[in-house]
Amino acid sequence: MSPQARLSDLFERARRWRPAAPDGLQSRLLILTVLFTLAVEALILLPNAANFHETWLQDRLQAAELASVGVEALPYNAVDPETADQLLRIGGVSAVAISDQGVMSQLLRAPDLPRTPDFIDLRRRNTGARLWEPMETLMGHPDRSIRVRAAPRYRSGDFIDVVAPAEPLKQELQAFLLNSLLVSLVISAAAGGLLYAGLAFLVLRPLRRVTRSIEGFAADPLQPAPEPSDRQDEIGRVERELARMQEEVRQSLKSRARLVALGEAVAKINHDLRNMLTSAQMASERLAASPDPQVAKALPRLERALGRAAALARNVLDYGKSEEPAPVIDRLALAPAVTAAAEDAGLEPTGVRLARTIPARFSIRADGDQLHRILVNLMRNARQAIEADPTRKPGRRGALGCVTVSAWEQPGWSVIRIIDDGPGIPPRLSERLFEPFVSGSGSDGTGLGLTISRELAANHGGDLRLVETGPTGTTFELRLPT
Repeated sequence: MSPQARLSDLFERARRWRPAAPDGLQSRLLILTVLFTLAVEALILLPNAANFHETWLQDRLQAAELASVGVEALPYNAVDPETADQLLRIGGVSAVAISDQGVMSQLLRAPDLPRTPDFIDLRRRNTGARLWEPMETLMGHPDRSIRVRAAPRYRSGDFIDVVAPAEPLKQELQAFLLNSLLVSLVISAAAGGLLYAGLAFLVLRPLRRVTRSIEGFAADPLQPAPEPSDRQDEIGRVERELARMQEEVRQSLKSRARLVALGEAVAKINHDLRNMLTSAQMASERLAASPDPQVAKALPRLERALGRAAALARNVLDYGKSEEPAPVIDRLALAPAVTAAAEDAGLEPTGVRLARTIPARFSIRADGDQLHRILVNLMRNARQAIEADPTRKPGRRGALGCVTVSAWEQPGWSVIRIIDDGPGIPPRLSERLFEPFVSGSGSDGTGLGLTISRELAANHGGDLRLVETGPTGTTFELRLPT
């Protein structure tokens, strides 16, 4: 490759190269460190400049005062006026005046000045004026002069006035500020660098590690997370808590994947099972026409078994839905809804009967179909629990037991209670009664009815809870907002 081509290639690479942008938090921290360092330098330099400015003026005053004392102390004016002027100008002033008991005497007369001197009284000044005077000197005109007044220190009198040119003060102040700025920059740079390095080590590096962990988890949640540090401060606790939550989510995702696969398999099994149950129900209907007494005796048991199997398949599919549809709220009369649910739940006068203590024309706001499903599940569970009790015998009315439905109004709520006189729910199951596949109504239950019923109540903005259970019966309470 020729030198011209090589040079052209280097220029092209330089044009395409872009420096990597720093991390957002890192760059902001660097900018804040620089700004804080500059602010600290300003806070240091301004008072230092004011002190230097005042010290310079006091030095001029003291030198002029000492020279005036020496001139006046000589007997018979032994020093001629020209020499006295030279002595006074040694202090860097162009005019000196003394006030003693209200009488003003001028020891050194000022020459004609091109500009009126600025007046500074060192005896009484506020902090703002003291900080601003160095700025006036730095920005002042080259011909600027300063008239300074202060109390005398080496002689008697009310005050001493001197007039000094400001240009020497300006030059010395600039040199002082430049030296102070360089020293402050070195100290501030060292302090800022140490501060930035400490923050980067203690804060930025662990935060960057946490950020990488979050980004890696977002890209691949199933990838094992790095081990958190053993730090005991807030960042260490954040790392450990983040690792714990990521592990919980990771296990939940794995469980969800297994449940999805299981759900697909259950759906296929249910589909085939329902087809089989349909064929079996059709065969049982044909068997119903058989004159054989043994067939007629066994047929009800077969039909109940097929009904329970169909109900199990239906409940599993219903629970497998992603969510229940939103309820269509309407004003419903409760008594007819309870009667219809009791019929579908299998309550009858000769078995487990229904009793109602509902006020006349009592109505609630609910979705009719979903309320029917809730009531049917609760009444069917109560009937199955009573029928499964081996000690149960028909009562005076010829019924095995009773399910009582009562209702009343509370502020903002309609309360419905379903009470049965069954054997109750075992204590080991009562705490987990609303979990999926936990049944408290005997072996025939699927363990999904109460779970679905509570979800339907929650969709209404209400709740379904177990009030009490024991050997004398069980009470459920359904609360729906009015």
